[in-house]
Amino acid sequence: MRSESAALRSLPASTEVPAPPSRADRLRALGSESFDLLVIGGGVTGAGAARDAALRGLTVALVEREDFASGTSSRSSRLIHGGLRYLEHGHLGLVFESSIERRRLLHLAPHLVRPLAFVWPVYEGARVPRWKLNAGLMLYDALSLFRNVKAYQRLSLKQVVEAEPGIRSEGLKGGARYYDAATDDARLTLANALGASEAGAVVLNHASVKRLVLEDGKVKGAVVVDHLTGLEHTVRARAVVNATGPWSDEIRRLDSQQERTGPAVRGSKGVHIAVPRSRLNIGDALTLLSPVDGRVMFILPADAFTLIGTTETATRAHPAEVRASEADVAYLLSSANAFFPEANLTREDMVSAWAGIRPLAASGYHGNRDAGSASREHSIDVSPSGVLAISGGKLTTFRVMARDVVNAVERHLSLPHKKPVTHEQPLPGGDILKLDAELAAAKQEVGDAATGEHLVRAYGSRWHAVWALTRESPELAEPLVEGLPYRRAEAAWGVSHEMVQTLADLLIRRLKVAFETRDQGRAAAVRAAEVMAPRLGWDAAETERQLAAYAVDAQRIFGVDPSDA
Repeated sequence: MRSESAALRSLPASTEVPAPPSRADRLRALGSESFDLLVIGGGVTGAGAARDAALRGLTVALVEREDFASGTSSRSSRLIHGGLRYLEHGHLGLVFESSIERRRLLHLAPHLVRPLAFVWPVYEGARVPRWKLNAGLMLYDALSLFRNVKAYQRLSLKQVVEAEPGIRSEGLKGGARYYDAATDDARLTLANALGASEAGAVVLNHASVKRLVLEDGKVKGAVVVDHLTGLEHTVRARAVVNATGPWSDEIRRLDSQQERTGPAVRGSKGVHIAVPRSRLNIGDALTLLSPVDGRVMFILPADAFTLIGTTETATRAHPAEVRASEADVAYLLSSANAFFPEANLTREDMVSAWAGIRPLAASGYHGNRDAGSASREHSIDVSPSGVLAISGGKLTTFRVMARDVVNAVERHLSLPHKKPVTHEQPLPGGDILKLDAELAAAKQEVGDAATGEHLVRAYGSRWHAVWALTRESPELAEPLVEGLPYRRAEAAWGVSHEMVQTLADLLIRRLKVAFETRDQGRAAAVRAAEVMAPRLGWDAAETERQLAAYAVDAQRIFGVDPSDA
């Protein structure tokens, strides 16, 4: 049985960081208040839109069918980048916009977005020769108004090999080094959801829209089902935004006033795999042209792991069921081995594999273009009933997408335009004056360098409050997984301050445990449940049910299909 509210009242209160209202209070508000805006979808765009609207003074509700970032927003390449490869397709406006947003996010969320150097090696006969790469990188820096982290550098053959000693030297002509940024995609999404809540929005995960409320042909809200209790709540709202990414057309089908046309979103599947850093110990990130099909791909450093990705293929899989296939894994391993032959990576080296669906706007394909050349620009349309839908875009430009859709809401409601503040207001945890000093302080206080760095990178200025839980309950300092920096205190904090309701919320999205363990976090789930159960009111039977549900979630996301769906 669940008795969350009583359990949460027994938690020690934090004097520094505001906790969201209890789930019971949020559900009560959802069903009893009337809102200016209901946002459907808790990915980075929906969470960003809810935060932007709430900061402008609108009354806002946000509902997410699973958990924040449970779809595409937690399965990306974890990059905040200008989009160098988009230059090849002439998307200069998108690169310019993305470059501005990269710089902005480095300042608004320095704990979550950090500079990352890339080496692009060029081989004899490559589709992108050195002169073309150098011209492109010069334009890339120009489109950032020469305000990137650092200017690009031409590299000789010797310099490329010095930077990446394991790289194949046969046919190597030289290359270049340029700069973008890395992020934790799921926690970037969460920061926006928390920011929306702290600005006054009613934010709820594990709550899906069952049907839209239509009056005289116009949308007036939605009936929302709380997945934890099965109860329905009618949410009244003057405007409704569909920000569900790959699920957009499912919400469109609930709109009886929406003309049945072709899909608004055409998704493509992108797959990544993780291997131990010890098996592919790169220095910088690498941008490569796969020898299999010439597609741009990345090999990325990720603490103790190396990520290899991504693919871009058509898929018929439902967004909730999309997974990597054995063919995807073989493609990525083969591509990596072509550049690092001495690594000789095999299927057994793979720690995890996952897939996401890029929700590209159908209008971005312009005829028979494939997904690789389709535009990543976003689009906003309004159905006859008044549902505003946003599709397309990319992780880097989420703030611009959120801004644009809230601007559209203002116009739809005939409200005077209010200037957004998200371009200058740090995300929760981002109010750090000197990141290096914060990292040093955390490492000293925690006594473990890896854990100290992880806490700052994940929670920013709020890491102090997370670690303070270990002084009240020393057992919370124990690791969730031996050899990884995650501690039990983070399970407690997740429940009290980050709206964690399930083991998957914690181990797949708040933390990267599932991505970094060969059992995808199943053993860690037992340890996490020991912390979460008393705080969420789970008895023994409910705890076993939650563990079983986690195993199903882990298989659903990280299982590898024998063939493509």
